[in-house]
Amino acid sequence: MFQDRNIGCVECSQEFVFSADDQQYHSERGYSDPKRCPSCRAARRSQSGGGGGGYGGGGGGGGFRSDRPMFTTTCAQCGQEAQVPFEPRGDRPVYCNSCFSQQRQSSSY
Repeated sequence: MFQDRNIGCVECSQEFVFSADDQQYHSERGYSDPKRCPSCRAARRSQSGGGGGGYGGGGGGGGFRSDRPMFTTTCAQCGQEAQVPFEPRGDRPVYCNSCFSQQRQSSSY
């Protein structure tokens, strides 16, 4: 049985309550105890551009950041120039946006 605990934040040294419900949630998922208070966690998450794992982060991520480097390549299907957010290695075909969408639609049926 879990009980509410006070924990000191490593960022601001403020004490915060780690509730019994939160402890159970963390325990069920194998997470370690939090080291930062909720406001420092939120500030850290917003500085790192998302967070929480998954696709697009905790509701605030998603999309491409403007500081992400883009690479120019040639689409393997139509031959047009394409900008991609990764450096093509040459071992797989790389498609422009429209050809990539067509590839995804045709492979999902």
